[in-house]
Amino acid sequence: MFTGLIETVGELVSIERRGASGSLTVKTSLPLEEIAIGASIAVNGACLTVVRKGGGTVTFDISPETIDRTGFKNLKGGSPLNMERAMRLSDRLDGHLVSGHVDCVATVTERREVAGNIVFSFRFPAAYAKYIAAKGSVAIDGISLTVNSVGPDSFSVNIIPHTAAKTTLFNKRVGDEVNIETDLLCRYLERLMTGRETKEGGLTMELLAKSGFM
Repeated sequence: MFTGLIETVGELVSIERRGASGSLTVKTSLPLEEIAIGASIAVNGACLTVVRKGGGTVTFDISPETIDRTGFKNLKGGSPLNMERAMRLSDRLDGHLVSGHVDCVATVTERREVAGNIVFSFRFPAAYAKYIAAKGSVAIDGISLTVNSVGPDSFSVNIIPHTAAKTTLFNKRVGDEVNIETDLLCRYLERLMTGRETKEGGLTMELLAKSGFM
């Protein structure tokens, strides 16, 4: 699990494709001595496992699912990447709960400056609109943000100067793609409310009603 608070911006050294899968090697300022092989790091919002480290770089294997769900397929050498290590249970949760499981890719449709802030608008697959609510949480390239407004296939966010300076968002322009993770609580609640979890100890609609969820 992650918080959506970016620790550092790394730089893509190389991306290797092996059929439908591959690997990423990223130059980073994260303390490698504190990072174990097998540790989880969110890279542009996608939870990846460290398979090698050394020389100021970390390498991650990427699965076909990760490639299909994210914008990694469009990365090039030198691309900046938001990075966050997995949260500790003793940490303050200053962002929101982020799983590192990217739902879809969105495209920047507007960028404008407002009182020193940057307001971005994005277009994304309409199927995910039900998981995004005004004043709710969304992770964009792994960054925990509050939704300003939402439409059938679009939403906007306000980026304060600190966030712009400390993440990759400052360099985003119209037409660029970003990884989107919606609020995981919404997804689990939807599954519960549709009554799909009815076997092997799953909650039934009747139990949900008695529990006050309906």
